[in-house]
Amino acid sequence: MKDETCIFCKIAGGEIPSATLYEDETFRVILDLGPASRGHALILPKDHYADLCALDEQVASKALGLAARIGAAMKKALKCDGFNLVQNNGTAAGQTVFHFHIHVIPRYEGGPQIVSWEPGTASSEELARLAEEIGAAL
Repeated sequence: MKDETCIFCKIAGGEIPSATLYEDETFRVILDLGPASRGHALILPKDHYADLCALDEQVASKALGLAARIGAAMKKALKCDGFNLVQNNGTAAGQTVFHFHIHVIPRYEGGPQIVSWEPGTASSEELARLAEEIGAAL
């Protein structure tokens, strides 16, 4: 399952050169050309999935394990203090390339805030109503 017009399909398939950290039959992991921090990587499945909702469950399971391995390697090699996993779904969530991918972003003490938000508030009634609505859609 490839999309001939998808740039990430082309990168994952080796048609477009990249700084590759890891490759197997399912994934290619590359360094991001526009890094949020030193060592920022992208996990790209070789098959095309538009987003997380389209992703095969076995590929999803492998992706999370691979993300842990990449993050651990970053901590060892780059001496980063932690890392973020970022995975956007849909334009409103910041997805700009519609090929499932995971950002693995090394974080360094004193570095810029990359992934953050101001916690909101919700009443227990609202949380119960939301839980019921979302649960019913599963």
